[in-house]
Amino acid sequence: MVGLPAPVPPRRPFLIMNPQSGGGKVDRFGLVRKARALNADVALLEGAGTVDVAALAREAADDGADLLGVAGGDGTQSLVAAVAADRGIPFMVIAAGTRNQFARDLGLDSEDPAACLAALTDGVEVRVDLGRIGDRSFVTSAAFGAYAELVRTTAFRDGDTAAALALLPSLLAAPDEQRLNLRTGDTVVGDSAAVLVSNNPYGAADIAGLGRRNRLDRGVLGLLAVTLRGARDAVRLVRGRRSGLVKVSTATEAVIETDADRIPVGVDGEEVTLATPVHCAIRPGVLRVRVPRLRPGVRPGVRGTRVHTAMVGT
Repeated sequence: MVGLPAPVPPRRPFLIMNPQSGGGKVDRFGLVRKARALNADVALLEGAGTVDVAALAREAADDGADLLGVAGGDGTQSLVAAVAADRGIPFMVIAAGTRNQFARDLGLDSEDPAACLAALTDGVEVRVDLGRIGDRSFVTSAAFGAYAELVRTTAFRDGDTAAALALLPSLLAAPDEQRLNLRTGDTVVGDSAAVLVSNNPYGAADIAGLGRRNRLDRGVLGLLAVTLRGARDAVRLVRGRRSGLVKVSTATEAVIETDADRIPVGVDGEEVTLATPVHCAIRPGVLRVRVPRLRPGVRPGVRGTRVHTAMVGT
């Protein structure tokens, strides 16, 4: 993704920070003090009760904030990113979560979240897509079926990719797992144990959206549906033998159907319950992300690979 020279630095940046995210990275890396030293207004998500993060971001924009940012997990990132996209102002990511998937895909420093603050003084701007599911946005993915169950596990929440993958066969082969249909236009992949809808596709070998995306600006959803005949197929899948078990595609819109009236979904790692059928879409290039000019996860000259535009078996 090409970073374009950013306009003048933001005059009134507003940053929302979650002190509990990532095991306390906000405090451990002194993010509040360092951000305020750069003239950023910081709001901490602390105290009793649940804070309406989107409302907090909208209020800041109404009050004149010319940049919105988040130090927290992907779920909080997506809520504030949607407000920034709707208001047409830049968004800033501080990698202070546990998994930091969106931050990693942007090439940000997940080892030192404070390095992300360089975007305020030495930043460039990249245009990226947002996913849409129902009436909310997502920056990484929406997980259905066994993938939604995976989001609920301790291994996933702790960012332990190997342990999460080890749990996947039993989740996929669960006899009571609800079956799903993935519909894109006139094409239907039916009787799936798991469906993953991502904001741009993950790598071809990534069967659960636990890795990285090369690009966030292709203007397509990444779609992955797993159809199994039993526990043996689940083990074959995790061992890399995917023939006939996985369907991969891209599309601008998708619908997930099931017999139930409501279904659990893991949206950016957060558990939600949505009415069915569930409609997903891509919003191309709506998010202006201010990132540091120098980012450890970006290698000059490396380009993303092409993606297929038709449903294919892998």
